[in-house]
Amino acid sequence: MKTPNYKTALKNPIFNSVSKAATNLKLDTYVIGGFVRDFLLERGDAKDIDIVAVGSGITLAKEVSKLLPGKPNVSVFKTYGTAMLKSSGIELEFVGARKESYSEESRNPAVENGTLQDDQNRRDFTINALALSLNEATYGELLDPFNGVEDLHNKIIRTPLDPDITYSDDPLRMLRAIRFATQLDFIIEQESLDSITRNADRISIISKERIVTEINKILGAPVPSKGFSLLHKTGLLPHIFPELVALQGIDEIEGQKHKDNFWHTLEVVDNIAKTTDNLWLRWAALLHDIGKAPTKRFHKKIGWTFHAHEFVGSKMVFKLFKRLKMPLNDKMKFVQKMVLMSSRPIVLATDVTDSAVRRLVFDAGDYVEDLMTLCEADITTKNPKKFKKYHKNFELVRNKIVEVEERDQVRNFQPPVSGEEIMKTFNLKPSREIGQIKDAIKEAILEGEIANDYDEAHAFMLKKGAALGLKIN
Repeated sequence: MKTPNYKTALKNPIFNSVSKAATNLKLDTYVIGGFVRDFLLERGDAKDIDIVAVGSGITLAKEVSKLLPGKPNVSVFKTYGTAMLKSSGIELEFVGARKESYSEESRNPAVENGTLQDDQNRRDFTINALALSLNEATYGELLDPFNGVEDLHNKIIRTPLDPDITYSDDPLRMLRAIRFATQLDFIIEQESLDSITRNADRISIISKERIVTEINKILGAPVPSKGFSLLHKTGLLPHIFPELVALQGIDEIEGQKHKDNFWHTLEVVDNIAKTTDNLWLRWAALLHDIGKAPTKRFHKKIGWTFHAHEFVGSKMVFKLFKRLKMPLNDKMKFVQKMVLMSSRPIVLATDVTDSAVRRLVFDAGDYVEDLMTLCEADITTKNPKKFKKYHKNFELVRNKIVEVEERDQVRNFQPPVSGEEIMKTFNLKPSREIGQIKDAIKEAILEGEIANDYDEAHAFMLKKGAALGLKIN
């Protein structure tokens, strides 16, 4: 990492406005944290910028607003002593430099005014304690009291102060350490890693919503398994995902073993991360086998089985989302459907019949492509011949899906004959027979007995009605 000209980080005119406002108010002011870190890592232009003032950040924000085009609205959060404004697609957050002290029961600190050094001391990691001066006399100078630049160069996550204090004060920082290590492909320094292990049970005071935010970022990383391996190594995982912990280990009875479904799951997540940025499909990969722990059985004749693990797993998804206070909405239902159907294409790949493909497309609907992506990621065999064979089989399934869909159009299936028409044809009131006829038409189409069009469905309706003893009106 070459030594940069730090003033080039401040090329955006918005920093001149902040500097001018600071001069007007006679406030020492700095840009701090992620913006500086990402500039040094050449991660592109940041859209979120933290400004710290030795004094009132709220007053500074209001002064900056007066100097910016359109005088953008300032949102003030008095409880936290912060203010925020947006200008030209950039979000600036202002805070006064502060000291913090924590109680053991809460991550919400007692706050008092402080110096820049106090503010840098309270930062979570050395790489996030970097600051650039916005003061007129020292504009663009770097303040790096904890050798954060060196840690960036060496790809190390380290706390500015004693890690036991840092992590115990705010246990969310343990997850943030793992998240940054995963996103940036850094190493957590050993003392800090040991401290996370010692303080793992402190994660219980953190809200589920904040935990999920960090998990989402780990899942969104290029190699998510790095984060989940660290969660496992440090003892955080049982506090968040006991369902995943239960998958670990290989049992052996009478010389018969099964694979370690925990490490297999992490491979699947890494595989799917190579092909999609869809967060919820990555969640499906993470949870696709969680039903295997409660359904694991050993049978002398056939060995280890996990019967109905997909069904059990899909039910567990709801409980997990509810426990983590995640939204119980269409995203959850998507994950449930992917888990429930996760083995369907695998079974289908050995016998790619039209009727089986029609049912797959009918059941998966718009998510059939996502399902195929998940199943391909689920291939973790280290045998090159098997790997090639499985992928070739899935390619056959994909081709058959296209062929069947073009011909039969069963995705998001709508019956060619409506319930109203059945009622009118046979002079029926709402009754069981209407559902029977509709189901029979659907089954006939999926089995390939009739085409998915009105004429054939209508003729089949008349035939089915006669079989039920119904008379045409």
